[in-house]
Amino acid sequence: MKPPPFDYEAPETLDAAIALLGGDEDAKALAGGQSLVPLLSLRLTYPSLLVDLRRIPGLDGIEQTDGSLVIGAMTRQRAAELDDRVRESCPLLGKALTHVAHPQIRSRGTVGGSIAHADPASELPATMLALGGKARIAGPGGNREVDAEALFTGLLTTALEPGELITAIELPTPPANAGSACVEVTRRRGDYAQAGCVALVELEDGSVADSAVAFFGIADRPVRAPEVERAIAGLGPAEAAHEAADAATRTIEPGSDPELSDDYRLHLVGVVVRRAVEQAAKEAK
Repeated sequence: MKPPPFDYEAPETLDAAIALLGGDEDAKALAGGQSLVPLLSLRLTYPSLLVDLRRIPGLDGIEQTDGSLVIGAMTRQRAAELDDRVRESCPLLGKALTHVAHPQIRSRGTVGGSIAHADPASELPATMLALGGKARIAGPGGNREVDAEALFTGLLTTALEPGELITAIELPTPPANAGSACVEVTRRRGDYAQAGCVALVELEDGSVADSAVAFFGIADRPVRAPEVERAIAGLGPAEAAHEAADAATRTIEPGSDPELSDDYRLHLVGVVVRRAVEQAAKEAK
């Protein structure tokens, strides 16, 4: 199908992009285009104006600071996936990126674009949530930062105000003794997840000292699971994995899916969290 008609601008400064987006409530920002362009072709969105961000300097790149990793919004997903700083200081992000669609898609798709698109079946929003990250945002009212827990507000919806753009995401780097994992169930490799889980597990004297667990593909946004985190505290790796599945199936209520029964979706929740906690604990050990 052909996309609907729209105007196109490719500003060369961030201020110009913000002015264009703020001046037209039906304008859309174009980053890598791997989500927006298919929506246009299917005529599921009708923007009056596309504001292409690729000519704006300073929106890509990866910077390692004391205790955190800052990733520019226009950084290609494949570039982040292959970056040594990501692999060494934030391996969960690297693992999650390997599950995003296919290498060809990741070569064009951007980290910030995936976060801003806020697809509930996407790996990166859940990863940002589990890591306790935050988004750096620029807009008509100036700059601000929003924690991941407040950023994702619903299906394909974020806390971004009209005219605002994510310029970077900041991810705290986990402790060196933490293990991590990203597990998902899909129909085919590269498909959207029917259920997925990211987990961070920190061991101390062979038991879980701290953890972070977040799900994707089961609700209208990524879901943090504090009940699971509390349930596995103090347990050994094997017991923690089974308790994580038990706690998740007791406390998580997946949204309905016309192609999957509610019982099967709940079963998948238990499967992905058990595998994720098991893999993360094994790596930490």
